[in-house]
Amino acid sequence: MDEQQRYKPQEVRDLVTRIATAAGVPVADAGILAEALVDADLHGKSTHGVSRLNIYIRRIQRGLIDPQARLEVTQRRPAVLAVDAGNGLGQVQAVKTLERLVPLARQHGVASATVRRSQHFGCLAYYCNRAARQGLVLMAMTNCEPAMSPVGGCEAFFGTNPIAVSFPTGKGFALAIDLATSRIARGKIIAAHKAGRPIPEGWALDPEGNPTTDAAAALAGTVLAMAGHKGVALATLVELFCGVLSGAAVGNQVGSMYKHMDRAQNVGHFFALLDPAAFMEPDELVRRVDEMIDRMKACRRRPGVEEIRVPGEGAARHAAFCAEHGIPVGPETIEEFKGLCREYGISWSLQPVGR
Repeated sequence: MDEQQRYKPQEVRDLVTRIATAAGVPVADAGILAEALVDADLHGKSTHGVSRLNIYIRRIQRGLIDPQARLEVTQRRPAVLAVDAGNGLGQVQAVKTLERLVPLARQHGVASATVRRSQHFGCLAYYCNRAARQGLVLMAMTNCEPAMSPVGGCEAFFGTNPIAVSFPTGKGFALAIDLATSRIARGKIIAAHKAGRPIPEGWALDPEGNPTTDAAAALAGTVLAMAGHKGVALATLVELFCGVLSGAAVGNQVGSMYKHMDRAQNVGHFFALLDPAAFMEPDELVRRVDEMIDRMKACRRRPGVEEIRVPGEGAARHAAFCAEHGIPVGPETIEEFKGLCREYGISWSLQPVGR
């Protein structure tokens, strides 16, 4: 099967929803999960998209994820939430936390939340862009399973610990920054391993601390930090907000989604949601962001560069293309989907675009 076969996003959403529902996820929550996963594929982040469904379902089957978990919220201050996700699906609990933050940010200007006892929850940009569509600004962070060592180490301690923020614009897309503090997202190494491909030099170290292009050795070893000690410093910042402050697992205490099939992950998240109206008129913010974008794109270009793009622009174009032509889903993921359909007695109706 060709890796580049494409499928209609809505049909993939429907199938993911049916599979998740069959695994015990309430229909509305299954829809949230499906929307978040497909959105990642639409925006070119397939390592955090529907390819992750199989492991989520396997962890549900083993009792490591509670598909019907309810949020427990402690509120010590009017605009602050301390959330216990109840070991539920990360995407679902994150969206529900964000929904609770919106009215608080509207009222107070700024609202924040920590989340503990959560899971891997996909692309941070999904939540940030969701807020931007409502005219709000979300800064989000999460810790994740150990993948990256402290400076000078070769033992995984930090996750790839991403940071993200999106600003609303008048350009038809959010100015979206979403970056891992590692040199490369670990999901790309996982994808290479699943496909039996080597990884480029400079991505990772093996368990002994030697550079490697072997994806399996990289997964057993450590991912390299972006910008050396600066990336490790940023990973430490994320760990403080998401692990320490939230009450979630910290560093190498975080469970591995793939390796630790005997315990929960206990991932932590941090959200800070701003209502621009507390700082200036919302239209003025959009005007200023748009002006900044125009000035960035008008900068003198390097030789051979046809266009300067700003963060979020390429992903938005990719999403528009995939909405029309379908999202690419790899053959390994399609086989996993088919296996889950057989397990749950779900009829197979997904067909490549053009067939």
